[in-house]
Amino acid sequence: MRKIFISASFVLLAAALAFGQKSSGAKKADPTAPVKAAFESLMDGIREVNAAKVLDAYEKSDRILIFNNNGSATIGWENIKSNTESSYPKIKNVTLDITGLRVEMLSKTAAYVTCKWKQTQEYDGNPESASGRMTLVYRLIGKDWKVVHRHTSPDNPPETRPVFPSEREPK
Repeated sequence: MRKIFISASFVLLAAALAFGQKSSGAKKADPTAPVKAAFESLMDGIREVNAAKVLDAYEKSDRILIFNNNGSATIGWENIKSNTESSYPKIKNVTLDITGLRVEMLSKTAAYVTCKWKQTQEYDGNPESASGRMTLVYRLIGKDWKVVHRHTSPDNPPETRPVFPSEREPK
């Protein structure tokens, strides 16, 4: 009887210790979540045609660089601001679809986002549509993730665009 009591006590003690352990599978915070939130805020600003919200996504510096979908480059915060503020009053009815979103952390203060995009809108009363790929480089500035570089490229560049013929067709 004594052996049964000792064995039962040992089993109950082991069970109590096992259930009392903290779960080692506790969920860690997703380090990409704040970057994704910053990206979604930028996309919402575009969809809402909200220039202030779009501009808030970017670092306010002279070194920011954007490679635009049309092949041009925009350098510096003031140029981005000027271009955005002059074009947004002419834009209406924006739809923007993002697919293949990928966020990669480069460090605790740097990340990049890649995706495919498809956008339709009215510009100055004329319907427009475009699609392509986009890469955004984010940096943690203070407590906010800001775009420090953006590169957009079209899915189908026009024939007049200087692209090697070998690069026009995917292989």
